[in-house]
Amino acid sequence: MLNKINNIKHLEEKNFFLIAGPCAIEGEEIAMDIAKEIYRITNKLKIPFIFKGSYRKANRSRLDSFTGIGDIDALKIIKKVGESLKIPTITDIHTKEEAEIAAKYVDIIQIPAFLCRQTDLLVAAANTGKTINIKKGQFLSPESMIHAVNKIQESGNNNIMLTDRGTMHGYQDMIVDYRGIPKMQKIGVPIVLDVTHSLQQPNQENGITGGDPDMIETISKAGIAVGADGIFLETHPKPGTAKSDGANMLQLDKLEDLLYKLVKIRNAVITK
Repeated sequence: MLNKINNIKHLEEKNFFLIAGPCAIEGEEIAMDIAKEIYRITNKLKIPFIFKGSYRKANRSRLDSFTGIGDIDALKIIKKVGESLKIPTITDIHTKEEAEIAAKYVDIIQIPAFLCRQTDLLVAAANTGKTINIKKGQFLSPESMIHAVNKIQESGNNNIMLTDRGTMHGYQDMIVDYRGIPKMQKIGVPIVLDVTHSLQQPNQENGITGGDPDMIETISKAGIAVGADGIFLETHPKPGTAKSDGANMLQLDKLEDLLYKLVKIRNAVITK
């Protein structure tokens, strides 16, 4: 399936692939700077790279939370990143009307975890003909994601990947059940582990989601060790100043060391 994604590189290395970028598109310069640095690192390590960025953050705890710089402005930036670096891009949508709009700018459409059961959204995404990444709901079992996959396939689109982003544990914590990765692989699509969102601490009293970025390396290593096909993470040069989800993002200058270690683990557990 990955070989059908435009401009994806290094597939011949049989490495894990990386979906990475900022949480939200904050502006052209910072988006391009982040993308260029990830591109440099992934080229060096021969990791297939897909640039991610949300053009709008629709799921916010508070009305005054940052939601974006404007849909079309942000989508144009994502498209410019992809065209400039000749890399594939991904963004998430929230309503069926957004599917056709976003499809004009990106290579992959992502379905947010909270919306993974929304039939009209899944069908609209499938009908774009783009590759679809469905995030597993925090409230769903791995096995139940077969139904989301079926909705896409029965709409005539077989280009699908699934992403695990943790499961709710109590009110303010997420856990990763690594059994879910091989269980979802039995569905027959690539499985991605969303590392940084798995470390969110939602439902804080102040309405601002917390996180535990010190555990990014631990979660990533375990995901590769159990055979995840891809890793999803959000990164920023200064997470403390990021306009969305900074509390669980990886600082950009720590990315190369992390990916180097993950490649070593991949090489140890996967026979090429």
